[in-house]
Amino acid sequence: MKISCLFFCLLSTCWLYLTPTTGNKILQFGPCTISMNVNEIRASFRAIKATIQAKDAIRTISILSYPYSLHNFNSADRCCIIHHLLRFYVDKVFKHCETEDSHVNRKISSIANSFLSIKKKFRQCNEQNACNCGEEAIEKYKQILTNYGQLNIASAAMKSLGELDILLDWMEKAH
Repeated sequence: MKISCLFFCLLSTCWLYLTPTTGNKILQFGPCTISMNVNEIRASFRAIKATIQAKDAIRTISILSYPYSLHNFNSADRCCIIHHLLRFYVDKVFKHCETEDSHVNRKISSIANSFLSIKKKFRQCNEQNACNCGEEAIEKYKQILTNYGQLNIASAAMKSLGELDILLDWMEKAH
């Protein structure tokens, strides 16, 4: 009886470590599988979305939206584009998103930290399974950078942050 109880305890402990944390989703991007808490990111974004989008005075330009969008990628290109987009958001967007509202800044920081964690997980996978970039993925990413470059840095960063729901929707549908 002692052995079976010990076995059950060990099995239960292993199961807890192998099971993703509550709220985490397993997303597939080509050969890379990433666990991330999309609900937590969405909750932080919902809390600031109205404030961020109200700061966007230029409605004629979109960074991520159609026709330069994230639609119609084959699975190999999803790996490439998510690699570029994670780097884009961490290196360009979050660095230049700051408001006068400390609550909004804390939420942006929380989202940025989540993206840093995802980027780290993705980098580990990408080192083992190099993502190849097809011509279409490269062209679409260049268009995203062009759209971003049409605005001053602060406006472009806020617009990109305001479009975060587009990216999150794509990430969830991509797998």
